[in-house]
Amino acid sequence: MSAGASIVPYEGARAQIVVANSRFVSSLEPVASVAEARDFVGRVKKEFPDATHNVSAFVIGGGNTTTESCSDDGEPAGTSGRPLLAALKGSGMGDLAVVVTRYFGGTLLGTGGLVKAYSEAGKAVLALARRASLVELGRLELELPYRLFDRFRILAGEAGADILEQRFEEDVRLAVEVPLAGRAAFESRVVELCSGAVEPRLVSTRVSRRPIYG
Repeated sequence: MSAGASIVPYEGARAQIVVANSRFVSSLEPVASVAEARDFVGRVKKEFPDATHNVSAFVIGGGNTTTESCSDDGEPAGTSGRPLLAALKGSGMGDLAVVVTRYFGGTLLGTGGLVKAYSEAGKAVLALARRASLVELGRLELELPYRLFDRFRILAGEAGADILEQRFEEDVRLAVEVPLAGRAAFESRVVELCSGAVEPRLVSTRVSRRPIYG
């Protein structure tokens, strides 16, 4: 995941619209780097090798750390890539790429028609994309007396922590994953539960997409 973006697509999506007999197939993919975005564009072009155009745009990051790009792929300059990029930026999401594949239907759309068509094609797939928030997670490890295990599971659930591993040896050896924003409060409750005898150890961190519901 790239730095800066907070709302991103949870997964890929595809939509289709028809304008004056031209077919526009919009493909969306979550991406975390320029290299991933370009790879996605290449894969879509291979999927639709007989298309008239494969117009693309991507936004990596968000806020003050945004990298963006677009391509008209042979359409008149400014009529396709830029409107598509504007649709992406207007979605409020980062870390995404969209390719709009056009099959020409025999009717010229004109400059204004092209701008509208590519904008609408982009918005169509954006409307289908499930959204997710980027959450930074920390993996914590600890050993716990058996008598505290059930109470710890309740505590972990209340803190939004996931138990990744549990090994029942002399003590219960645990690996849990907790949002870093709530790490300090979680560790404080664990220390309190164990009367100061146990302190979780942070061993790694990662960034994860979590779907937004509603």
